[in-house]
Amino acid sequence: MISVDLARTLREAGLRWHPETGDRFVIDKPGVDDDVYTVSEMTIEKHEYPSGTILGFNGTTEWALDSVAADDALWIPREDQLRTLLGPAFVGLTRIETADRGAVHTVTCRIDDVERTFAAPDAATAYGEALRSYITASLAI
Repeated sequence: MISVDLARTLREAGLRWHPETGDRFVIDKPGVDDDVYTVSEMTIEKHEYPSGTILGFNGTTEWALDSVAADDALWIPREDQLRTLLGPAFVGLTRIETADRGAVHTVTCRIDDVERTFAAPDAATAYGEALRSYITASLAI
């Protein structure tokens, strides 16, 4: 799972979230951003209104929370979602075991017709860093 900081960086770069069942998120407010929630038809449902998307908490006992606006939630994309969002820019993923750093996962992407690599201890973080760069390059004028 990517860090909250990387998820925030992705959102700031321009990644937009349309909540779906199985998506993970945190409440993006100090003091409550340690708990990761999952959108689920049984527990946390998305409700679409003209004013925006609301995430409704159904039957949660550990929190006195009825609902939260999707704008107040921070999406934590999964590894597969990050890979899908890279789309045709994605070239490959490699994993190398090193003696000093353990496993290193490297994502290779083609951004602006140049192959670039992004290395991290886990594949999700490498995908996240690659996606951040891809979004930033795509939005540059």
